[in-house]
Amino acid sequence: MINLKLLESNYDEFVAKLRGKKINEEILANLLDTFNTLKKERQELETLQSVQNAKSKELGILARSGGDVSALKDELSANKELVAKASEVVRKLETKLDNIASNVPNITDDDVPFGADEDDNVCLKTVLEPAKFDFTPKEHFELGEALGWLDFERGAKISGSRFTILRGDGARLSRALVNYMIDFNSARGFELVNVPFLVSSNTLYGTGQLPKFEEDLYKVRDEDLYLIPTSEVPVTNIYNNEIIPAENLPIKMTCYSACFRQEAGSAGRDTRGMIRQHQFEKVELVSITKPEQSEQVLDEMIACASDLLTSLGLPHRHMLLCSGDLGFSAAKTVDLEVWLPGQGKYREISSISNTRDFQARRAKIRFKEDKKNALVHTLNGSSLAVGRTLIAIMENYQQKDGSIAIPEVLKRYM
Repeated sequence: MINLKLLESNYDEFVAKLRGKKINEEILANLLDTFNTLKKERQELETLQSVQNAKSKELGILARSGGDVSALKDELSANKELVAKASEVVRKLETKLDNIASNVPNITDDDVPFGADEDDNVCLKTVLEPAKFDFTPKEHFELGEALGWLDFERGAKISGSRFTILRGDGARLSRALVNYMIDFNSARGFELVNVPFLVSSNTLYGTGQLPKFEEDLYKVRDEDLYLIPTSEVPVTNIYNNEIIPAENLPIKMTCYSACFRQEAGSAGRDTRGMIRQHQFEKVELVSITKPEQSEQVLDEMIACASDLLTSLGLPHRHMLLCSGDLGFSAAKTVDLEVWLPGQGKYREISSISNTRDFQARRAKIRFKEDKKNALVHTLNGSSLAVGRTLIAIMENYQQKDGSIAIPEVLKRYM
C-alpha cells in the first residue's frame, strides 16, 4: 500500500512518480479527493464526539446538583444521532479510500529511469561472454524433444497447453538445479524455508497480488484459497501482522516452490517450448530489513543470483527496469537476463525487487526499535527460475551431436 501521507505532503511528486507506471491519473485525482473528504469528515466527527463528551460531563454535574436535565438529555440524544451518521459516513469513505489505494502501485525510487516498456530498460553490466558455436545452435524444445527430456504432447494431453513433462535426465537435471540453488543460497546466509503452495486472499493482498491481479491466479472453488504465483507470497507473509525485534533484522530466506499462473495477458507469446508455463518451479530469495538496510540487501540478493548464474557458466546481463516495466509492488527492480544462443537473445531468468515499505504496510509487518514500531522493507527475487535455467543450460551447453554437457558444479547433484 502506498503511504497516503504523501498525498498531503507532496502530491505533485507523488503523481510524477506514479505517472511512469502508466496509472490513470483520474484514479489519483479520485484518491486525493476521497482522502481530503475523509479528512474533513473525520474532523467533523471528532467535533461531534467532543461535544458529546462535554455535554455528558455537564449532564453528570447537573444531575448531581439536582438540576433539570431534560433539555440536556434531548441535546445529547440529538447529537448522538449526528455522531452515528457521521461515523457511518467516515466508515464508508475509509472503505472507498482503501479500495482505491489497494489498486494504486508503489511509487518508483529516484534512480529508476523513466520509460515506457522493456525497450527503455538500462543495461548495468554483462557477465561472461556468449560462447561461439561452429554449428547453428538449436532452441531448447528441439534439443529436449530429440533427447526425450521434454514431452510437450503428453503434457498437453493431460493438462492442456503450456504444461510440460520432464523425463529422464531432463527431470534429473531439473532436480539437481533445485538442490544446487538451495545449497548456494544457504551458503550466502539465506535460511531455507518450506511453505504452503495454497494461500488465503489476505496473504495475496499483503504482497499486492490482490485485488488487482486476480485474473492471473488459480482459485480453489468455494474456498478462500489460491495456488501461489510465486513463493514470495507465502514467505513474505510468514511475518504478516507481526512486530519483529530490531536485532532480528535482516531476515533472509530462500524457498523452493512450484508456481502457478494463468498467464492471462500472454496469449500468443512463447507458445513453443517451456519459456512461459502455467506451472513452473522457482527458487526464491526473500528479505525483510530495516529501511536503512534494504539497498545493501538488494545488492546482496542481485550478487547472489548473478554469482549463481556465473557458477553455472551462463552468460547474463543486469538490467535496471524503467518505470513502465516495473511490477506493481516494486519501487526498484534489477532483472538478470540469460543468453539463449538458440534464440540469439537475452531472456529474463531472475527479477530482484525492493518494494520498500509497500508490502509491509499492506501486510502490517513492523519492527520495534527504541520502543517505537516502524514498517520494515521487504525484498524478493528469483534465484533462479528453474525451468528457464534448465533451458539456458540446454542451449548453452549443447554439443554438435545434439547432446547436452553438464556444468561441472552440477555433476555431483546428478
